[in-house]
Amino acid sequence: MLGEYRIEGRRAADIAASVERAVGDGGLEPGQLLPPMRELASRLGVNPNTVAAAYRTLRERGVIETAGRRGSRVRPKPATTARELIRVDAPPGVRNVSKGNPDTHLLPALTEAFTAAAAQGDEKPVLYGEGAVDPALERYVRRAFEAEGVPAGPVAVASGALDAMERVLAAHLRPGDAVAVEDPGWGSLFDLVSAMGLRAVPFGVDDEGPLPAEVERALSDGARAIVVTDRAQNPTGAALSAPRARALRKVLAAHKGTLLIEDDHGHGIVDLPLHPLAGVTHSWALVRSTAKAYGPDLRLAVLTGDPVTVDRVQGRQRLGPGWVSRLLQRAVVRLWESGAVEPAVVAASYARRRDALIAALAERGVPAHGRSGMNVWVPVPDETGAVARLLHAGWAVAPGARFRLSAPPGVRITIAALADEDIVPVADAVASAVGPAPARRYG
Repeated sequence: MLGEYRIEGRRAADIAASVERAVGDGGLEPGQLLPPMRELASRLGVNPNTVAAAYRTLRERGVIETAGRRGSRVRPKPATTARELIRVDAPPGVRNVSKGNPDTHLLPALTEAFTAAAAQGDEKPVLYGEGAVDPALERYVRRAFEAEGVPAGPVAVASGALDAMERVLAAHLRPGDAVAVEDPGWGSLFDLVSAMGLRAVPFGVDDEGPLPAEVERALSDGARAIVVTDRAQNPTGAALSAPRARALRKVLAAHKGTLLIEDDHGHGIVDLPLHPLAGVTHSWALVRSTAKAYGPDLRLAVLTGDPVTVDRVQGRQRLGPGWVSRLLQRAVVRLWESGAVEPAVVAASYARRRDALIAALAERGVPAHGRSGMNVWVPVPDETGAVARLLHAGWAVAPGARFRLSAPPGVRITIAALADEDIVPVADAVASAVGPAPARRYG
């Protein structure tokens, strides 16, 4: 069972440390079964409760997972293994359409906004003890959310969408709790859930968003939280339709104790309306990032939610970074108020290329998905083979393994890196690499 490795220790902390050291240096491999608690207790000459406490500590740290009578195993994907490492490096001469970055030609100039924000800071510097949220930003965000039907709630600012989600999850969940996530879905969120010692429970999506029956199953099976992407879902481009949102609200209404997190990172790059789910459950948060529309390096996201959730987020934030730079907040407000980004223009640019690629693939017998945003998801029968053949043809695409838990294979193509004249060559290469495939749901 354990090969040559011997677990040691007399106290729970020492036993847990022994296992964790072995996992770190390779003495215990991912997926390896640990001894039953009573067996290990007998071997070490300790009370079974001591071993139970050690195993509990290891679960909370994300080192092991327990599956009832099947016992405890080293986690098959350690929390330190990032899905971003599942990628294809593009050699010279190969076009990289895998990275998920926005089209830099559609990002706004930042000089004027930061100059104005700096001048404001020179006139009245922000000092310790002042509010974490810039008043002008808070007013703007409240008006925007109210206009889109988001329930009224306090506003907080985080260093990007993932930072906001981590803070919201940590405000309510403990290691070992289950989080329902989209599948295919955002690989970085999968990494975060694992790193926090939480369990990901996948549910399927289609072009209109999460499938209500699968969400119901995940919540009924004990998921304490759910993360839903409202628009421009990564990697499929799904966007919540009004009918789907109504159906999901009905499901959530039967699970009011669930923590709901909505990710609206597509704000500013899509022209589809927001259909929020917020307010159906007791605990909720809606996160809106500036990354895709204004630039990833801004590292700013705003969130609103129920008062308890936002208060916990801000309270924990005060013990760490304290606040997100007010200089940065003021620059973002300036970008918003000046209309530096025209969402309709940006959305049209992405839609033109996205729709053209999907249509070109359909003409070649290859179904693909991309209702909104900057990505196209192509289901494939052989993911590894398709990625390799496309690389040979001069195109580096993102392997679907980065975005899947149990969903069928696929590849993601970021159209933000494509010009109009690239559409036909990409479609030809994809069709050649994957061949005609029967249409199917990708959830």
